[in-house]
Amino acid sequence: MSADDARFMGRAVELALGRMGETWPNPAVGCVIVKDGQVLSEAATAAGGRPHAEEQAVPAAGDAARGATAYVTLEPCGARSSGRSSCAQFLVEAGIARVVVAALDPSPFASGRGTERLRQAGLEVETGLLEDEAHVLSEGFLHRLETGRPMVRISEEGTGFDARFAASPRADLVTELKRLGEAGYTRLWTGPGELADALAEQGLLTT
Repeated sequence: MSADDARFMGRAVELALGRMGETWPNPAVGCVIVKDGQVLSEAATAAGGRPHAEEQAVPAAGDAARGATAYVTLEPCGARSSGRSSCAQFLVEAGIARVVVAALDPSPFASGRGTERLRQAGLEVETGLLEDEAHVLSEGFLHRLETGRPMVRISEEGTGFDARFAASPRADLVTELKRLGEAGYTRLWTGPGELADALAEQGLLTT
């Protein structure tokens, strides 16, 4: 992949970073559609998790999207819990020729299904570009998927987090976090102090 590929994916990551803390229960995803070196459209996951980035970027590009390249920070979904058209289908129907994906998504609605659907439709698919940079965008989402709990980190201000975790240090912290995970939270923050120490002692604090 070229320096231009890295530049456009960097822009997709930047777009998604600007939405972190606003898109739960879904991860923040960025999408940039490019043709002949020119950006046709760009979008990030909307507040509340919908519409997805691709759902916004594809219509904004219009007919010019045919033959273009889409840069997406997370594997496009191959199916939707709502039953609506998946993001992979949006890209196929728009005539996108190539999709560059930063990170694969292990969730049940992607998990290789998105890239497989794209390849089956004849699109060129490349993965792994700026994967490390894109990881922070979905780490809370993946943590909740694996554990049923949002991740918790120490922060002074909580910028980019879904909410502050403010439980009593003596509470059943696992139960409290699972309750918040069921509510859709993915990334929580707490300041340094007694609660952070209690979380760390129980292996519930992400460093």
